[in-house]
Amino acid sequence: MRQKEYLERIREIPALSRAVLKKLIVEGGSVCFHLVTDLTYHDEDVSAARAVSQQFVPEGCRAEVRVVKSVPSAEGVRAHIADYLRREFPSSAAFISPDDIAVEMDAAGGRFLIGVADSERTRMVRGNVLDAVASELCRTFPGAWTGDCRSVQKVMEAPPEEELPPPEIIVAPRVFPIENYAPIDGAKPKLAVYIADLAAGQTNVSVCGTITFMEERMTKKEKPFFSFTISDGSGQLRLSYFTRKATLEKVRSLKQGDSVCFTGEMELFNGTLSFRPKAVDYGMPPKDYVFEARPSRPAPARYTAVIPEPCEDLVQGKLFGETSLPAGFEREKFVVFDLETTGLNNNPVAGPMDRIIEVGAVKIEGGKICEKFSSFVACPVRLPEEIIQITGITDDMLVGAPDIKDVIADFYKFCEGCALVGHNVQFDYKFIHYYGEEEGYLFDAKTYDTVSLSQQLLRLSNYKLNTVADYFGFTFRHHRAFDDAFVTAKIFLELVKRNGGVPKA
Repeated sequence: MRQKEYLERIREIPALSRAVLKKLIVEGGSVCFHLVTDLTYHDEDVSAARAVSQQFVPEGCRAEVRVVKSVPSAEGVRAHIADYLRREFPSSAAFISPDDIAVEMDAAGGRFLIGVADSERTRMVRGNVLDAVASELCRTFPGAWTGDCRSVQKVMEAPPEEELPPPEIIVAPRVFPIENYAPIDGAKPKLAVYIADLAAGQTNVSVCGTITFMEERMTKKEKPFFSFTISDGSGQLRLSYFTRKATLEKVRSLKQGDSVCFTGEMELFNGTLSFRPKAVDYGMPPKDYVFEARPSRPAPARYTAVIPEPCEDLVQGKLFGETSLPAGFEREKFVVFDLETTGLNNNPVAGPMDRIIEVGAVKIEGGKICEKFSSFVACPVRLPEEIIQITGITDDMLVGAPDIKDVIADFYKFCEGCALVGHNVQFDYKFIHYYGEEEGYLFDAKTYDTVSLSQQLLRLSNYKLNTVADYFGFTFRHHRAFDDAFVTAKIFLELVKRNGGVPKA
C-alpha cells in the first residue's frame, strides 16, 4: 500500500489532519485501517476516511476504519523514546538515561531534546539517531515531531567497591638444560626458558632454539645489526641483535639451521613487550628432548556460543598450480587464526589489556581448509574511533555478541589437537593465551608464523599481510578477523609447498 499517499489523503480531512496509521488488520475480505488522532472527530469524519481507504484496498475487498483519539503526554513520549533507543540503538542508549530526555508539546505535535556529552553529539547526529527517533514518533503519535541534542556534563560515578581478587597464582616458567654449549659472546647460560613462557620482568634469561631466519641490516648511523627468528619446541621468537665489534664476524658466520642461545631480558618498548638480547652463543636442547605441556582445564564437551561451520576454498584444488603439498602434510592439523582488538596492548604489565572484539579462524585438515570459526565478542567499553575506522566494526555490531569467556572456551575446543598459525602469530597468541588463562584454558600448542616463513622464502619490500597476499594474487577484505585468517591459511599452504613442509622446531 502507498502509505505516504494514503496519509496525505486522510489528512485532507480536517479532524484527521494530524492522524497516524497505527496498523492494518486483514480479516477475510475486509481491511481495517486503525487511525490515531489527537483532534476531536465525528462520524462523518470516519465515513470520509472510509471512502478514502476504499481506494487503497484491492478490488473485491472492503475497507473499514477505526479511529481512536489519543492525546500523548510528555511523559509517555519520553518513555517511548527511551524504550526505542534501548531497542534500536543500544550503544547510544547506554550513555543516556530517561532524565536526559526532554519533551516539549505544541499545537503541531512536539519536539524532543536528548542530553548527551559533547563527545557523543557527533555520533548521535552522524549516526542518524535523531532522525530515526523523529520518524518513530511521527509513526506513533499524531502531529509532526522534530528533535535535537543538548549538551550536558556527564559526571562519572565512582564504581562500587569490589572485593579484592584472590592472590594471583604464579606459574613458574618451564626450562630445559642447554647442551653442546660453545661461546661466541661467552654468556655461559645453563638453562633456557621456553619461548612460549617469556614474560615481563624476566632478566638475565636465556632462550635456545634453531635459527629459521637471519638477515644483516644497517642502522641509520650505518652500524650493522642482525634480525633473527629462532624456534624451539614451544614457539618462535623474532629479535634484533646488536653485536660487538669483537664478535661481529663470528655472528656473521651463523646460518639458518644453526642452534643458538640468546641471553638478555624482557623489556617494554613503545608499549610492546619484547626480548632484548645481550649475548649470543652456540647451544641446543638435549637430544630427543620432549617439551613439557602445561596442565589445562579440559576442552568443553560441546560448543555453546560459537558453532564451527564447514568451510571450503572453492578454488583450492587448482589455486596453487601444479605444485602439490609435501608428503605427510595431510596427517597434520592446523588452526589459522586472526583477531580484531580494541588496541595493541597484549601485555597486562603495560597497562589494562586491550579486548578481543572478533575472532576468525579456519582449520586445515587433510591438507585442505575444511572448517570455519567466526564470532564477534561482546565489549563492555566503547570502541576507539581509530579501531572503528580500521576494522569497520562498530559498537552496535557487538551488541548481543557472546562474552569472551564463552568464545575462548569454544575456540580452545576448536584448536584441540592442532598447531596454531598466524601472520605475526605471537601478537594474537598473547591475547588468546591471556584470556584463555583467565578461564583455565592454557593454549600451549606449537605455533607457526607466516611472517617468518615469508621472510625465509620470499624477497619482498615488506612482509605485511596484504603485501604477501598480493604476491600470491589473493584478494581479501583486510582488518576483519575471518577474512585475514582465511587468506593467511591460503598463504600458509603455499609457503608449505615452497618449503617442502612445515618448518622444524
